[in-house]
Amino acid sequence: MRKKTTVYRPRRSGERKRKSVRGCICGPDLAVIFLKVLEKGPGEVAGLTDSERPRRLGPKRASHIRTAFALRKKDDVRKYVVFRKIEKKVKKGETEVDRTFYTSTKIQRLITEKRLRRKRLNKKMKKDRWAATKDAHVAYEKLLSKFLKEKKAAYKST
Repeated sequence: MRKKTTVYRPRRSGERKRKSVRGCICGPDLAVIFLKVLEKGPGEVAGLTDSERPRRLGPKRASHIRTAFALRKKDDVRKYVVFRKIEKKVKKGETEVDRTFYTSTKIQRLITEKRLRRKRLNKKMKKDRWAATKDAHVAYEKLLSKFLKEKKAAYKST
């Protein structure tokens, strides 16, 4: 395989790899075929197209939730998180009670007040450290010049 083929992507220039590829030929020796349904035909496929199944998991990242539900930047993303319903049998004493729980994903990359406060604090701490280092450097330079003056004066007096 060289660079020009669509099946193989070389990582270095001039790299080649031995790889077995077959085009559109399907035979009995194939174990797995990866397919994508592009168009629905007239009949139903049992277990695949005959039943409607909702998405079990929704998007997790804040920007993906915004695109999935066509939200604006100022809309609250937390209201649009996909919840999952979990039904459990819980023992209470000698009786079993059916309980329903709702779980949702933790939203990633969500910008909250806490996050903005942390960002401001980190920026301030960085600035303070820089100023402290600068002040320490100035103090050291003063001390050094004072020491050198004293040394010079002591040398001249002897």
